[in-house]
Amino acid sequence: MIGLSIVIPVYKGANSIGPLVKELSKLEIENGFEIILVNDGSPDNSYQIIKSLVEETTLPIISIDLARNFGEHNAVMAGLSVADGDYIINIDDDFQNPPSEVKKLYDYARVNSDLDVIYTFYAKKKHSFFRNLGSKFTNWAANFLLDKPKNLYLSSFRCINRFTKDNIVSYVGPYPYMDGLILQTTQKIGSLLVEHKSRLGGESNYTFRRLIRLWTAMFVNFSVMPLRISSLFGITTCFLGFIMALVTVIERFTGDTPVGWTSLMAGLLIFSGVQLLILGMIGEYLGRLFLTVNGRPQFVIREIKQSKKKTKYKK
Repeated sequence: MIGLSIVIPVYKGANSIGPLVKELSKLEIENGFEIILVNDGSPDNSYQIIKSLVEETTLPIISIDLARNFGEHNAVMAGLSVADGDYIINIDDDFQNPPSEVKKLYDYARVNSDLDVIYTFYAKKKHSFFRNLGSKFTNWAANFLLDKPKNLYLSSFRCINRFTKDNIVSYVGPYPYMDGLILQTTQKIGSLLVEHKSRLGGESNYTFRRLIRLWTAMFVNFSVMPLRISSLFGITTCFLGFIMALVTVIERFTGDTPVGWTSLMAGLLIFSGVQLLILGMIGEYLGRLFLTVNGRPQFVIREIKQSKKKTKYKK
């Protein structure tokens, strides 16, 4: 068993993955480390570069080629499934987290061994405005749905110990959400301030569509709060409907003119819309349950390669 596994999901990372691995190779990690590169169906030549790194480098590298694009969290799960370190650090391939901060995070986790997870946070984030807005909503929603500590920032640059990793990889559902799995596993979580830089090149792979998928996984897979809200809303609308019906009956017997066609149709449209919204939400839960029961894969590995050197030890 080695000290640290560094899991890096790669998507359109042809220009950055080589320099990133080169910088990681300079680290001196107590008890050694390995690098796990997971190609998440990149449309560019990322996997060819990853294979050349495995074949030519003297570093301990494991490469995983997924059969198609499954998403960042699925790719991380694939990396965790082969990780052998006492601690596992997840870092993106875009160079926004300096590789030198990996050692800082690892050392902090070892000193604070009573904590299962260390999240990083930034004094100033260098994401785009759209990405920052999405991150703020994600953290707000996690406070509400996942019982996240309010002052905890959920970053993809995080360190987990083997206990947490072993519990996370036992999840076999097709829609993993890493932060949801972590918060379901433990509340022994710490934070560490790290540096954040601008992207090495290109644009963020987190499109609006990908953010929607992430939020849906959070809402549906790791919380029943939306169903509880739907139930509360249903009870409220039923109560309001009863009041409206009572008012109509009173008006009828007092001789006043009952509410006309316009108000009736408005009420029908509002309540019909609410019913369809709630049915759609229930359908999303049932659909995901159906796919899980029928064995939709979390990820499919096409190929795994490993460099000859098993681990890099601090000299």
